[in-house]
Amino acid sequence: MPKVNVREAKAQLSKLVERAHRGEEIIITKGGKPCARLVPLESLLPRKGGWLAGKLGKKFWEPLPDEELVALGE
Repeated sequence: MPKVNVREAKAQLSKLVERAHRGEEIIITKGGKPCARLVPLESLLPRKGGWLAGKLGKKFWEPLPDEELVALGE
């Protein structure tokens, strides 16, 4: 993951945006410390839910038995 300082990012913003669009993730630094991340937009879009619908079964949602709760320290 390449790191670019703020001054360089300002000068090369169009190139950095194009790189991110192609899937690259770029860290922008200020004073040598990471302060922002330039990522492709697809990685920020909401995920589709429901892909596990009906696959977990009812037992998944039932409370744990007392002996399992004790083993977990609850």
